[in-house]
Amino acid sequence: MERQTLTGTNGIQLAVDVAGDPAGQPVVMFHGGGQTRHSWGVLAQVLGDNGYYALNVDMRGHGESEWCPEGDYTLDRFVEDVHAILETLDKPPVLVGASLGGISSMIAAAAREADHIRGLVLVDIVPKMEVEGIQRIRDFMLSHLDGFDSMDEVVEAVAAYMPHRKRGSAGSAGLRKNLREGEDGRLYWHWDPALMVGERTPNSVRNVDRLREAAKQIQVPTLLVRGKMSDVVSEEGVKDFLELIPGSRAIDVSGAGHMVSGDQNDVFNDAILDFLAELRQDSATTA
Repeated sequence: MERQTLTGTNGIQLAVDVAGDPAGQPVVMFHGGGQTRHSWGVLAQVLGDNGYYALNVDMRGHGESEWCPEGDYTLDRFVEDVHAILETLDKPPVLVGASLGGISSMIAAAAREADHIRGLVLVDIVPKMEVEGIQRIRDFMLSHLDGFDSMDEVVEAVAAYMPHRKRGSAGSAGLRKNLREGEDGRLYWHWDPALMVGERTPNSVRNVDRLREAAKQIQVPTLLVRGKMSDVVSEEGVKDFLELIPGSRAIDVSGAGHMVSGDQNDVFNDAILDFLAELRQDSATTA
């Protein structure tokens, strides 16, 4: 895995982990709001080991990417960052996005010609989201803006938020990658608080009409991966999504909530590999 830096909109520097052969099929991953590229760390390595060119991005204001000086975290800026990264690639990529990263990828894919994007994977996100589920995420993020005294406190907070996920030392190590230590010695989530409390935030849940129109414009093979236990994407939301994008399909990952890749990592990774293999087979057939 190699750490690189790409330039997003208005010069924002974006941290990217790269794995695999640059000559391979590019797969670009965008995490959800309040997460970091480490959410996809295992998948990026798996993709690289299987011959793909994986780019794992910290979105603006998250992880090791720069915070926007103007606090501009509107949805348009995230979408523009996706476009900026696509411009650096020599081949049409497959986009994999969760939550905010999925919404940004969907809108970007809708604006591109079909031959500019190879495929799209959306992880537990659809235009018609469950408001209660989104609010629960917001409440969790807002409730810890003042940080944590210790790693144990972080573990307890996450366990209360995701009681279905097993605890373990590996989980604690993964959590540490999503935290930063402040000058006061306290631990804070590794994202800019302006993402939640500033005047220019994504507000993606309020953009249902825009997301539905974007979905209708998508012309590439599309896979929706839903956590079976998700409180953000309902069966009704899945049905609506499949009607918006003819030929798209959806799979449920048992035992997973909204954080699908972390809840059931191996199952999730296998689903992505299967989808990519199908795309590769389709390309070979039409060549």
